[in-house]
Amino acid sequence: MPLRSGTQLSRKVLQKKQQPLEAERYQRLPDGAHTPSPKEPHLGPPKTLVPQLSIYFSSAKSHPARLGSDFFDQPAVSLAQAFLGQVLVRRLDDGTELRGRIVETEAYLGPEDEAAHSRGGRQTPRNRGMFMKPGTLYVYFIYGMYFCMNVSSQGDGACILLRALEPLEGLETMRQLRSTHRKGTAGRALKDRELCSGPSKLCQALAINKNFDQRDLAEDKAIWLEPGPPELREPAVVAAARVGIGYAGEWAQKPLRFYIQGSPWVSVVDRVAEQAAQA
Repeated sequence: MPLRSGTQLSRKVLQKKQQPLEAERYQRLPDGAHTPSPKEPHLGPPKTLVPQLSIYFSSAKSHPARLGSDFFDQPAVSLAQAFLGQVLVRRLDDGTELRGRIVETEAYLGPEDEAAHSRGGRQTPRNRGMFMKPGTLYVYFIYGMYFCMNVSSQGDGACILLRALEPLEGLETMRQLRSTHRKGTAGRALKDRELCSGPSKLCQALAINKNFDQRDLAEDKAIWLEPGPPELREPAVVAAARVGIGYAGEWAQKPLRFYIQGSPWVSVVDRVAEQAAQA
């Protein structure tokens, strides 16, 4: 009897030593590769081994989910203001992601707006994106050398021009992309503030060209919009006259350009409009 009890004790000790090893072996198996024995019930891989949502398993570079179609489905004026503080993301062919916070926009209201490319309700192959569903990109070529990017809103022919970004991620790549388009100043490195401080500059910095015309900003894999930090989603906004549309008569003075007050990344600051807003 003493010998038998000693044997049983040894077996129990051995089993306890094997249990951690067995658990360790199980956890090392890749993604559900554990195969139950004929006597072992098949319960599938335990779902608690690798939590789906945990700060311990989250990447330090994780980003919020993209904004969907509902965000873009609003009138031009409200969408132009809603864009402020949101983050535009551009993924290059090599996987590099460039990010910039939107700090300046302009609203174009459609057929009634004498400054809009859709004035009078005219539709052409060039401006078709303005008449497509909200969130569609309208990218056009100006002066034979520059691109500008717009996003359609509610209302036929209405859209938002993205005018300036605050660079957040991929600044060196932006600098290289901008430098390829510069003439006469190739020897001087661009300051951060110069990277995206204008509608054509931000297109250069993010490698956006006519190939992006009519793409869906809610679905595209190379460009999308992410929500900005909560504290920047309702910034102090200045409403000022749009830039470079002197030909549009009374529409040239309408306060349809919006920018984040105090942002050093804005392309053109309107002191008069800022003082009027504070009065």
